Amino acid sequence: MANIKSAKKRIKVISRKTAVNRRVKSHLKEIIKSFDKAILDNDYALAEENLKLAEKKLMQAAAKGTIHKNTASRKVSRMHKRFNSAKAEAKAE
Repeated sequence: MANIKSAKKRIKVISRKTAVNRRVKSHLKEIIKSFDKAILDNDYALAEENLKLAEKKLMQAAAKGTIHKNTASRKVSRMHKRFNSAKAEAKAE
């Protein structure tokens, strides 16, 4: 345990930031899962809405420093790729 006052304060600040980051990451996972479920159910309208929401939330998390900006961009890119290929596959059938 820290003895110095500033170190004690840092412990409190870090725990608050950790809680916020966990909440944001958990929310991101929920949004991505809902997108995946919509793709599996072939509900492309819902998938497109979830994709837009996921992109927005991922970029916000990257801007705040919760996740790295390249990670956010990679996830968005992969989601777009999955969406486009699933939509094209549905049209081909």
